Amino acid sequence: MAAKFTHLLKLSVGTETVDDLAAWQATAHDRWPDGQPRHVTRMWPKREAEILAGGSIYWVIKGFVQARQKVLRLEEVIGQDGIRRCAIVLDKRLVRVEATPKRAFQGWRYLKPEDAPRDLSGARAQEETLPLDLQNALADLGVL
Repeated sequence: MAAKFTHLLKLSVGTETVDDLAAWQATAHDRWPDGQPRHVTRMWPKREAEILAGGSIYWVIKGFVQARQKVLRLEEVIGQDGIRRCAIVLDKRLVRVEATPKRAFQGWRYLKPEDAPRDLSGARAQEETLPLDLQNALADLGVL
């Protein structure tokens, strides 16, 4: 029987494109000794074992799930304020996924594997993303 796993869903606040997210994460070597990108959050996921059993973090950018990264591990980080936080350590590789509309939400959410957008394959992964207004129009029509 395959291991039960789950994913995380998170807004990429302040990011306009997947390339913006990649560029910001490329500076991880300035912030973390191992150079792996991290997302630091106040809450520790209660479903840690399921996330670490094969889960990814799916990034919502400008109202659409557009990319994912494999979650490598969770680390405790103590902020300058003395508060314990969770650093979600991510694979450096960003995988583009089929753009899927998603309304804004606070924090992160769990995402069942069967509800996760599919990875874009081959040449499609290199395609430019559609302009936001066109993505919204196609989503309203049920095409995206």
